Amino acid sequence: MPEVQIEIGGRVFEVACQEGEQHFLRAAAQMVDEQARVLVGQAGRIPEARMLLMSGLMLADKTAGLEDQLRDAEAKIAARDKEIQALHEAPKAAPEKVEVPTIPEEVTQTLAEMAARAESLADLVEEKAAG
Repeated sequence: MPEVQIEIGGRVFEVACQEGEQHFLRAAAQMVDEQARVLVGQAGRIPEARMLLMSGLMLADKTAGLEDQLRDAEAKIAARDKEIQALHEAPKAAPEKVEVPTIPEEVTQTLAEMAARAESLADLVEEKAAG
């Protein structure tokens, strides 16, 4: 079982851990050390037990706040998941029917005849105007 030297609040400790967990132990010790340094900076030299107790309580307070935030986030996610599920399960709306007006063939033919007559009249007017 490996032993790791960690420093908390300016004091060195030898701590044993499982093989492969050294990195996690050092990371945890660094978190406790940060809190201990705050305490030492505010109060000066304090007894080791009190420093460790207060550091632990400060970390526990942060952890409790994060757990509250996590619960709120999980509740919001659950509500969104429920909303998404309801939308997926909702019956699909019938496609909107769009009617496009069409021009009857008779009207198209009549307009073509009128256009041909208008062109014929325009040609006749041009001939008479030209002399």
